[in-house]
Amino acid sequence: MNLLKYIKGDKVIWTVVLLLSLLSILVVYSSVVALAYRYKNGDTASYLIKHIFIVGSGIFLMYLIHKVKYTYFSRISQIAIILAAPLLLYTLLKGVSAGDASRWLAIPGTSLTFQTSDFAKLALITYVARMLSIKQDVIKDFKQAFIPIVGPVAVICALILPANFSTAALLFLTCLVLMFVGRMNSKHLLMLIGSGIVFAALLIVMIFNFPNVIKRGETWKARIENFKNGDSESNFQAEQAKIAIATGGVMGKGPGNSIQRNFLPQASSDFIYAIVIEEWGLITAIIIVFLYVVLLFRGIRIANKSEKTFGSLLAIGLTFSLVFQAMINMAVAVNLFPVTGQPLPLVSMGGTSIWFTSIAIGIILSVSRESEIKEEGGSLAAA
Repeated sequence: MNLLKYIKGDKVIWTVVLLLSLLSILVVYSSVVALAYRYKNGDTASYLIKHIFIVGSGIFLMYLIHKVKYTYFSRISQIAIILAAPLLLYTLLKGVSAGDASRWLAIPGTSLTFQTSDFAKLALITYVARMLSIKQDVIKDFKQAFIPIVGPVAVICALILPANFSTAALLFLTCLVLMFVGRMNSKHLLMLIGSGIVFAALLIVMIFNFPNVIKRGETWKARIENFKNGDSESNFQAEQAKIAIATGGVMGKGPGNSIQRNFLPQASSDFIYAIVIEEWGLITAIIIVFLYVVLLFRGIRIANKSEKTFGSLLAIGLTFSLVFQAMINMAVAVNLFPVTGQPLPLVSMGGTSIWFTSIAIGIILSVSRESEIKEEGGSLAAA
């Protein structure tokens, strides 16, 4: 009980984080068997130890961040957004490649890489929240509010898009939600949505007619065609995920008893939800969805309780970003969406992506912590 006095912020969110992190350790340990035999002569323990370290350090990082007053992140976002654009550009040109996509930068002196889009996503959401809060007096004005806010959104999303279309689309959608909540002119938002739809349509036409114009064009085209032809033999990932889900049933095969982990590409990351269903059953899968919905509602509650506009928008933006990503990952696993490459937050195996997720949740908890401090101060004053 003494430990709880050091932990502030929304206790329900802390509980959700701990439950998903525990599940992550169990499922990742089971799902890396194929990777271990391919690269580590069957040594699954090394993957487990590394994942426990990353999850544990992520929770510690979350704890440190939640102790920082959230208003400091408003200033930090000004520097972060300036750094994000050149980092993304450098990654496109010189980054570590995998699957024709340059998404990572190597951290000097370590074996770790980090996905610059994770940093850019956090920087942009925080910056948009800052700008929306500052521009509230002129929020309906096109030149004074719309252009200064949409400009950075367009630049960052455009730099992410060539290597990671799904991340760019999710980030754009999150920023749209933020701008709507931030009371931006509805006509301007409709114009922005229309522009986004036209751009997406032109992009689809381009990748189906001239796929080689864009580096990832062939991959995007194949994923769309494979999703459209659901019974196609080329739709290997989705088919293996379906088998995992179908054989898991309501109760699952039991922890460590997955068969499809040996056949399913990215079983420990992009398709980990399918492995969860296979081993732990449909009931656990529904509980996971419930936990993310709880995270969403607690984030909205924190936003409503925050006395400052920046805190409200920050909590909303970061919460929606995480929950959107989770829902997309689970939708891909059950073949409702084409393959996107989005990990399941707090559950999928990852490196620095887990840390950036932890930072985002730490900031949300920081907003909650400040509201708690204000409430406690008010209660003491009333007494």
